Amino acid sequence: MMKFFFMILFMIPLCLKKNMFWMVQFMIMMLMLMFMNLTLNIMNFSNLSYMLGCDMISYGLILLSIWISSLMIMASESLYKSNFYEGFFLFNIIMLLIMLYLTFSIMNLFMFYLFFEGSLIPTLMLIIGWGYQPERIQAGMYLLFYTLFVSLPLLLGIFFIYSKMSMMMMYFMKFYDYNMLLLYISMVMAFLVKMPMYFTHLWLPKAHVEAPVSGSMILAAIMLKLGGYGLLRVLIILQKINMKMGFVWIIISLIGGFYISLKCFCQIDMKSLIAYSSVAHMSMVIGGIMTMNYWGFMGAYILMIGHGLCSSGMFCLSNINYERLGSRSLFLNSGMMSFMPSMSMWWFLFMSSNMAAPPSLNLMGEISLINSLVSWSWLSMIMLMLISFFSAGYSLYLYSYTQHGKYNLGVYSFYSGVSREYLMLMLHWLPLNILILKVDYSMIWF
Repeated sequence: MMKFFFMILFMIPLCLKKNMFWMVQFMIMMLMLMFMNLTLNIMNFSNLSYMLGCDMISYGLILLSIWISSLMIMASESLYKSNFYEGFFLFNIIMLLIMLYLTFSIMNLFMFYLFFEGSLIPTLMLIIGWGYQPERIQAGMYLLFYTLFVSLPLLLGIFFIYSKMSMMMMYFMKFYDYNMLLLYISMVMAFLVKMPMYFTHLWLPKAHVEAPVSGSMILAAIMLKLGGYGLLRVLIILQKINMKMGFVWIIISLIGGFYISLKCFCQIDMKSLIAYSSVAHMSMVIGGIMTMNYWGFMGAYILMIGHGLCSSGMFCLSNINYERLGSRSLFLNSGMMSFMPSMSMWWFLFMSSNMAAPPSLNLMGEISLINSLVSWSWLSMIMLMLISFFSAGYSLYLYSYTQHGKYNLGVYSFYSGVSREYLMLMLHWLPLNILILKVDYSMIWF
């Protein structure tokens, strides 16, 4: 695992040279290919080196991080064209990738906390440095304070665990089980805000709307998954108390997910709508993890991977429209089918994946999560039914509003998509729909 870390580290000098924009992307792609060939022990941590190790959960999320990082560079060609500090931009992405790689592969709980919080800084830089509107400062503050407010209790919880166990290795923590309410709340809240759970989700739509396309992609694809990953790791030592208290989070998530789905119909900004749909999907993931059963853990993992690819692709699509029209408003982005018929096909493919149509990973994840939640309590059927139905509803709303209808007469110069954009969308969509053929790997790691 250390060798991959050093490979990412040695990409930093490349960022600082002139005309190395595509070279860095190529190197990240190479890293991806090398990481894919890693031999993996499905049951335990393997590839151990120093504090780094990798099991099935880490492996999938590291792959996703590397993949999305290369696609972020691909989506941000306008920065390269306008020569807008692209060297520093690349440096930011590499630093973010280092933080994410270490977060997912480190086995020491305190170091995990360190990198978990450290990934916030490059994201903040992306939003404040390359965002579009002046409100991006406020969005950055929201992001920072929501996350920092709950991260101090997490740090204290980790220190408490260290004082009790005298060690920090996650792998050995399965032998402990703490039945302490305060410890439970302090450990779990940080991850629930990161997910984000309903009630603590306000930073997410703000951050998404103000962030550049690369910021939105990494926020949707990886940052939301940090919370889920943290929960999967931490709940092992809090099983007993979670059995008593888990229902609180499940109820909040299910009702919140339904309410957010309704809220999606009120949005007039494309990015805002996609951001709120992320909250609705993540609420199901929280519900699945909190049921503490096998289906829930697997479904949460699969949906996290699937949602990462799907949501990121949708942000790319909204950015493609934004680059053409200079607006993300649904009122101005109508009738796109007349201008970019091929792009309409991609809109359709991503929208269908977003509403969990086969053969996307989202379908597999949602089936598992529905299974876990209904086996936990049959009453959850009501909310799950509504969430699934409205999920299809707002996907269709976004698709039909942008693609059909009369086009805006203010559009006078226009060109259809370029090959870079189609390749980028293909690289989002292909793994999302091909990985379902190998979903058995995701099903046997626990």
